[in-house]
Amino acid sequence: MIERRLFKEVNQRLEHMPAVAILGPRQAGKTTLALQIADRQSSLYLDLQLDSDRAKLADPAPYLSEHRDKLIILDEIHRVPGLFSTLRAVIDTNRRAGRRYAQFVILGSASPELLRQSSESLAGRLAYTELYGIDLLEANTHLDGVSDEQTSILNQLWTRGGFPDSFLANTDRNSLLWRRDFITTYLQRDIPDLGPAIASETLRRFWTMLAHLSGGLLNRSTLARSLDVNATTISRYLDLMVDLLLVRQLKPWHGNIDKRLVKSPKVYLRDTGVLHALLAIDSREQLLGHPKLADSFEGFVMEQLLSVTSSDTTTSFYRTSAGAEIDLVLEFGLERWAIEIKYSSAPSPSRGFHEGCKDIRATRRLVVYPGNESYTIRNGVEVVTITGLMSELSGRL
Repeated sequence: MIERRLFKEVNQRLEHMPAVAILGPRQAGKTTLALQIADRQSSLYLDLQLDSDRAKLADPAPYLSEHRDKLIILDEIHRVPGLFSTLRAVIDTNRRAGRRYAQFVILGSASPELLRQSSESLAGRLAYTELYGIDLLEANTHLDGVSDEQTSILNQLWTRGGFPDSFLANTDRNSLLWRRDFITTYLQRDIPDLGPAIASETLRRFWTMLAHLSGGLLNRSTLARSLDVNATTISRYLDLMVDLLLVRQLKPWHGNIDKRLVKSPKVYLRDTGVLHALLAIDSREQLLGHPKLADSFEGFVMEQLLSVTSSDTTTSFYRTSAGAEIDLVLEFGLERWAIEIKYSSAPSPSRGFHEGCKDIRATRRLVVYPGNESYTIRNGVEVVTITGLMSELSGRL
């Protein structure tokens, strides 16, 4: 089994924080990671999906205080949002008494923004970390550095997606079956359990529409007409998929320049394996001949890069009505990186990319491609590998 890159990070945060939240979509490996951490010390694991474990917290303060010397793991905590105020009381009581406070690892399948609304009482006591699918840095750790193997892993991760059970399946067929079951389970059980009263077939159609739209501009009116609902309802459906960490909205860059900028966000399905299952792409061979090939690769690279980008980085895309375009803009303080994503063995940036770089005054111009060698071409443009840029971004965390 691949060791998750966040293992060390979560342990480091537990050294100076009483609580750490590991957030990510269901089946991304949050529980496995938490239990690996728990194996190193005395711990208590509570799955709040289970009636028996929720019953233990009928009177939570004394129960949690009783286990204050343990690492307490609370899985699916968004199901018991009222628990956050109790956690604060337990942490603060032990602090005032001069005792070692209980440490909590909180697992949730909702977005950081959604969880923060319920956990405001833990401000200053809770650190957040996000776990998504297996990424290329994790996967390549288990290789010997052979280029052909790295390319094979990249293609497998891109085609199957990063959910561990999908990526590590023994055959492509079993991977696809797992992803289809994952989609059905979300539609029929997980989403209804979270409260929204949306017919599963309606949500499946919406999810599939987003798959066909992935990598493109969001047009709520078009989606609304297709589903025979209004634009407000589409926004509600989209917010749900974003909160469940299944869809990413990338906002357009905005600045004080004399250009007519695109104002609609772009949308991406965050896991390309799920994207391919919804598009009925059964294999890599089908993917290579599919009209969504370039959009799929763009979304794949986007998620790989953003998985190792610090939370204080501003992310956006740039597009003007005149055709200037940058796939991804990363801003760190005074630095502004312009990134174009190309599925090509010999990538060449478009004219629109160069125009966009001038418009936003990019401090660095990068083209990311699926190759194994990084080099510089004219106009100071750097052609870089996915893992090379991921490693550089990871070093900034």
